Amino acid sequence: MKEKQALDTFGQIVMSDLRDRSIDFFEQLVEGHWKSPSLEKLQAELQELNEKQINLVRSTLIRSLDRGIHDFLFKLQEQADFENDIEIKVQGVDIIQSSDGLQGELFTEDGWITNFSKYGELQEEH
Repeated sequence: MKEKQALDTFGQIVMSDLRDRSIDFFEQLVEGHWKSPSLEKLQAELQELNEKQINLVRSTLIRSLDRGIHDFLFKLQEQADFENDIEIKVQGVDIIQSSDGLQGELFTEDGWITNFSKYGELQEEH
């Protein structure tokens, strides 16, 4: 059980502090929330898009983000398995060795995205 708790602790951090914060940033861009001069033009351009276009950009962002997280976790696993270069310990547990594929922790019905991301799995609109 300690291994599962350690994996879940890591997964919760990746989901809340990487995935959710990135999606939150996008949502706030769409709302025109940011006051930074470097974001004014981008926010103004997003305001010109219709709902269908915003949804396309949102889906693209989330798919890209999830792919990036997947590939990063895969590389961590690969480095640990073949190069013995990387260890990640949570609560004293080497989580890479505790998982049969760190990247696989993302996408199951009880995976990190479902359990720890406030946005959950991306649902395709039909």
